[in-house]
Amino acid sequence: MSTYGRIISYAKPYHRYFPQYIVFALLAIIFSLLNLALLEPLFAVIFENDDDGKNLAELADTTGLSFGVDYIKASFYQELIKFRDTYGQSSMLIYVSIVIGISALLSNLFTYISNVIMGYMRADLIEKIRNKVFNSTSKLHLGFFAGERKGDIMSRMTNDVQEIEVTLMSSIKVFFREPATIILYLAFLFSSSVKLTLFTLIFFPIMGLIISEIVKKLKKKAKLSQESLGRIVNLMDETFGGMRVIKAFNARDYVGNLFETETRTYRKINVSMARKNELASPVSQFLGILVVATLLVVGGNLVLDGETTMKAPGLLVYIVVFSQILNPAKSISQSISNIQRGMASAERIFKLIDEKPLIQDSDKVQDKTNFESEISFKNVGFTYEKEAVLKSINLTIKKGQTIALVGSSGAGKSTLADLVPRFYDTTEGDITIDGVSIKDIKVDALRDLMGIVTQESILFNDTVAKNIAFAMPNANQDDIVKAAKIANAHDFIMELENGYETSVGERGGKLSGGQRQRLSIARAIMKNPPILILDEATSALDTESEKLVQEALTNLMKNRTSLVIAHRLSTIQHADNILVMDKGQIVEQGNHEALIQQKGIYDKLINMQSIA
Repeated sequence: MSTYGRIISYAKPYHRYFPQYIVFALLAIIFSLLNLALLEPLFAVIFENDDDGKNLAELADTTGLSFGVDYIKASFYQELIKFRDTYGQSSMLIYVSIVIGISALLSNLFTYISNVIMGYMRADLIEKIRNKVFNSTSKLHLGFFAGERKGDIMSRMTNDVQEIEVTLMSSIKVFFREPATIILYLAFLFSSSVKLTLFTLIFFPIMGLIISEIVKKLKKKAKLSQESLGRIVNLMDETFGGMRVIKAFNARDYVGNLFETETRTYRKINVSMARKNELASPVSQFLGILVVATLLVVGGNLVLDGETTMKAPGLLVYIVVFSQILNPAKSISQSISNIQRGMASAERIFKLIDEKPLIQDSDKVQDKTNFESEISFKNVGFTYEKEAVLKSINLTIKKGQTIALVGSSGAGKSTLADLVPRFYDTTEGDITIDGVSIKDIKVDALRDLMGIVTQESILFNDTVAKNIAFAMPNANQDDIVKAAKIANAHDFIMELENGYETSVGERGGKLSGGQRQRLSIARAIMKNPPILILDEATSALDTESEKLVQEALTNLMKNRTSLVIAHRLSTIQHADNILVMDKGQIVEQGNHEALIQQKGIYDKLINMQSIA
């Protein structure tokens, strides 16, 4: 399916809006044309300057006319003559003006209704696309987000989607409203003078060729513009998120220069686009005025020489109606330019939608609601971007055990832990839970078995209560308080301004590091999972906070199977098994006392931290 076809597919079901839109849009066009057609009798009344009504009488002559537009016009003039003879010429002028006013009112009313209907259709389409992009992106594996600019993803979901909204409106104009307007207006012009209308049609292909050349290069520029905007959004996100570091390093000028360079690039691209985009309107307007001037000469000579049945009022109306065709023609050229921008944005959005998540449920997937015996790593290896991160990992974690992972940075500890909830998939070997490969367990069911507390406490800009009961909208307040007490968080929560209803701010910025971590632990307690993964949960805390958090972690780990990544070795001395990792391999394992006696890497780490 083409890019444009995919955009329109999101507008389904069409029957909810489109038939109604067509009806009201056609009525708006018809009454708009009627407004202009009624100018002819208005001019006829004004130009009538003799007593016997010669001008109107000629226009009202139905002799030899078959039923059609001319017959209807002549019959209308007959009614005007009767009205004039009864009420006078001034009253007739008022009467025609009132009819024009009513027609204008109806035209604008139907235009309003059709635009409101289109507004509903546009809102539905944008909602569907934005939800689709969000849901598709949220399903992608973590490695995708590590390789993509977050600001660019945000730009696609906001600015690019807005461009598609403009594309939809432009499409309706290009494929229905403006062509329908032009066809109906041309029908009126043909009914007035076939010879003069055929003459004017020569100019439309010329206008179309010129405008098509102008908009041909817009799509490439539009894509560059959206990519540049994505980089700008990304810079803003990184700047505001890292403001503490920027100020600490006096890097405001450095970051400012980066931002100014990117905005300068964005400006250049958009200026180039503006030159091409805005050229279509004046070119079409100039050509239109040129045609109108030509019509005045050609049509005027036809009327003066008596080579057409059209009278002076009719010629004036003809020129007015023709001039109104120029607006939809110009609108079509502008809409084509907008569509080119929208196509570039749509390609960026559909590239995101079409990105396949590497972590997917297999054909023989099964739900698993409990953890019964053990987690087993069988010759597990993992390669990331052609670099072996883990090699030949063989490990069994029995239910109820606490297993600790230690080692230097880059040893593969976090990667090994990330394989258990399938944030990444193994490239070699397999991981099983109770003998079932985790690739054969439904991803959501697998992750429901686990609670994760990371080094960086990730909180959301919401209340304390909603962060503890994250993704549990029906959570009981008593359960939330109980979880907070187990996590040593209840006391500080009650000291906050609004207690559990206090907002924690962006990323929990209103709280200290220890407070944020205890809320993260309370969130894990609230989930009540049988398996815990603790990724250096205390490494970034001061001594006092660490003590409180470690106590909370101890409460959390009771009667659970735990995989603990430790930076501070004092926190894992009581682990059932400690795995020492180096360069993606397990090089030592055993309990604290056994590893000390081996005088290996673990012993060196202990001595470095002076806790032996």
